[in-house]
Amino acid sequence: MRVLGIDPGSRITGLGVVEAAGDSLTPLHFESLKLPGKELPKRLGLIYQGVQRVIAEFNPEVVAVEQVFVATNAKSALTLGHARGSAICAAINAGCEVTEYSALQIKRAVVGTGSASKDQVQHMVRVLCGLRSAPAADAADAIACAICQIHTAQVEQKLNQVSV
Repeated sequence: MRVLGIDPGSRITGLGVVEAAGDSLTPLHFESLKLPGKELPKRLGLIYQGVQRVIAEFNPEVVAVEQVFVATNAKSALTLGHARGSAICAAINAGCEVTEYSALQIKRAVVGTGSASKDQVQHMVRVLCGLRSAPAADAADAIACAICQIHTAQVEQKLNQVSV
């Protein structure tokens, strides 16, 4: 299974492609897509193009996107929603299946607790993927999102085998 994980952001969007074979996780690509400028439409276009580029190069079966965390700042949440929408549209237009996970679900799947810090997520991504050093926070969050999808699919597959 090959999954593209996306940690959407209006200034930096994390992208991470992970391939699973049995119990092995192999990171094929990860990056922090930096979005310069003040004009939101241009930054959204860069997210769309970046997601399309990675999908074209790595051909993931599924795209997993982190859901919006609704904080007290409605404007920030709305801007983040635009970034997510841009990434999701790029994935759907490329014909990919899209799944969504909360930050809590992602942290639980990778670290074992929903209250994990960014440092803990980075560390576990490094360990689980056998990397020499931890990726940048946004890229690590994207890889973690992909790992969450992989673990979820593996559990669902095992449950389906048991119920048959």
